[in-house]
Amino acid sequence: MASGAQIKALLKSHADGDDSQFYAVALQVAAAEARKGHADVARELRDLVENSRKRESRHEAKENILHIAQPDSELSDLLTMSEPTTRLSELVLDEAVLARIRRILSEQSHLDRLKSHALRPRQSLLLTGPPGCGKTLTASAIAGELALPLFVVRLESLITRFLGETATKLRRIFDGVERFRGVYLFDEFDSIGMARGSEHDVGEMRRVLNSFLVLVETQRGNSLVIAATNHGHKLDRALFRRFDDIIEMGLPDKELAERTYRERLAGQKKNKFNYAKLAEASDGLSFAEITRVCEEGIKEMLIQDRQTLSTEDLMRMISERRVFLNRRSH
Repeated sequence: MASGAQIKALLKSHADGDDSQFYAVALQVAAAEARKGHADVARELRDLVENSRKRESRHEAKENILHIAQPDSELSDLLTMSEPTTRLSELVLDEAVLARIRRILSEQSHLDRLKSHALRPRQSLLLTGPPGCGKTLTASAIAGELALPLFVVRLESLITRFLGETATKLRRIFDGVERFRGVYLFDEFDSIGMARGSEHDVGEMRRVLNSFLVLVETQRGNSLVIAATNHGHKLDRALFRRFDDIIEMGLPDKELAERTYRERLAGQKKNKFNYAKLAEASDGLSFAEITRVCEEGIKEMLIQDRQTLSTEDLMRMISERRVFLNRRSH
């Protein structure tokens, strides 16, 4: 069992209220038990630590939201806060993408164990892909899985026309990243991550980008920073070296489109759909557009007081979405 030194360290960290040190020592005890062949004891100790940390994270998340939401908070104008309930199981994602997201979740769920071995978990993630492929929803699901608040950066408040003010606000956000654990989402990230030297490059935004590069690389708190963009090809190449992980998300293939239809129409028990036909007709549509097709079909059925929804109804909705998208692109 635990040595005398470890017991003293546990008692001291508990008395000091140093939870991180307490968990680190507890995991050291678990590792020692594992080396002695006491696998069951080691596993129980690790599980106790992880369960305790999850409860602490939920409590910390609520405290963070209350603190940052105060009227006099410097961050209240820069961040929109929520407590996501979305889970990864609710998303339809490519298996390769899903595996990489699970790896990030696993590292975030074992922060103390990694840090006790002087290892740094992934703390910054770049999501790229066309509109409607699930980037924002994925960020929400990550926050939901970790029981952490989701802080969405309000770009309209961050980016100003006054010299130096945007970079100052950006540093303020990263100060929050260090102090308050959560998932911080920079959506439409290309607005500040545009390649230096591009035709849209201006001196002020170049300084903002340089500040972001330094801040994201030097963050050492327990938060996760996620940037999402529809225009990954326009980003400054230096950004790709600063993020701990980059995940490219694409439009659904026929298999994923069919899974999306099955997921979104699961409540329509009285109806039988030709999912393969729907998936075939949806080639080129995003996950968001397929979801919209299902919602529009169900709404029309309810408004018309019908009991059934047919494949033909949904095929018509698909055609309508394509017309809408074509008009919007011209």
